[in-house]
Amino acid sequence: MNRFQWRESVQPHLPDSDQSGASEHCSAYMAQSKRRRGRREGDGRKSYRPSLGKERSKRLSLCLIGMLPVLVVHGGAGQIPKERVEMASAGVRGAARAGYAVLQGGRSSMDAVVEAVTNLENNPSFNAGYGSVLNVKGEVEMDAIVMDGRTLASGAVSAVRNIANPIQLARLVMEQTSHLCLTAGGAGQFARAMGMPEVPGDSLITEYARMRWKKNLAPNANPVESQMGKMGTVGAVAVDEDGNIACATSTGGMLNKMEGRVGDTACIGCGGYADNRAGAVSPTGHGEAIMKVTLARLILFHMAQGMSPEEASDLGLATMKERVEGLGGVVTVDPQGRWAARFTSTQMAWAAAQGGTLHFGVFSGEDVTQDIGDPS
Repeated sequence: MNRFQWRESVQPHLPDSDQSGASEHCSAYMAQSKRRRGRREGDGRKSYRPSLGKERSKRLSLCLIGMLPVLVVHGGAGQIPKERVEMASAGVRGAARAGYAVLQGGRSSMDAVVEAVTNLENNPSFNAGYGSVLNVKGEVEMDAIVMDGRTLASGAVSAVRNIANPIQLARLVMEQTSHLCLTAGGAGQFARAMGMPEVPGDSLITEYARMRWKKNLAPNANPVESQMGKMGTVGAVAVDEDGNIACATSTGGMLNKMEGRVGDTACIGCGGYADNRAGAVSPTGHGEAIMKVTLARLILFHMAQGMSPEEASDLGLATMKERVEGLGGVVTVDPQGRWAARFTSTQMAWAAAQGGTLHFGVFSGEDVTQDIGDPS
């Protein structure tokens, strides 16, 4: 028997009783989308919507085929302390609402995932931006990536300091340079050139992060258990009403890491990947393990071969567990709006917004739903 116990998120179903109401919602939303597309085409802009295909599996993740837009976020896979579970859940719900509001306003999937991840970076409950874990010197170094599934354009930053929102800097790398990734001092110099304000390094450090850093410097601390037990990283994937797909991932990295260490997040195909022809993935977990199996690209490869987001995510995570004993989680979406939130770690805070409904969970098998407008 494999020494790792497999854990997975809920496999939700769409009840038959919900079909009529969901269909009415779909019809109304598609009419609204058509009006928006008509306005864009009048401006000379072309719209793109992928073929919906014929697959109608009952294992689809809470979705009617073609119900766009959709956005899914995660707040990191690992072991969340009991006293921080509700904060993590509230944080991903808030980020999902923020990103989904962008989509409802007719803006792009890239705008939505950056908005959602910025929201998480500003929340001290997560290992990204304000709240990032500290390196061995007690300093914050962060990685981030974005990718546009329509053009395959991508931008990333690694080992950046003194930036409140690395995800926004990663987007600037994508849009304002011909490079895919800038690192450390070079990324900082680029941020200044772009007019992105610097913040004091200490302003990104929470008391919780400092406490964990000191605790894991103790002689009896086990750094391996530390990393496998409390992993971080935040991310989002989305499909907008035009069928364009994007992903975004941001992290403070590994607790007590060596100065200058770069993890999976900034590496295209590892910490994120988006392709309009297949879907998008944002992983979380042990960075070195994710890099060894190029987890995001591996999952999208399986989706391109016809697997559902759930099946592809499960297979990718199982491969990582089997080959390199790595645990983690992913949020995944395909061009038709089917999505998955899957993990092999103890917990993963996640939330998905689609069709005016918010779905969220933290524990294995947990799926709670509420109206997207419910502030609770």
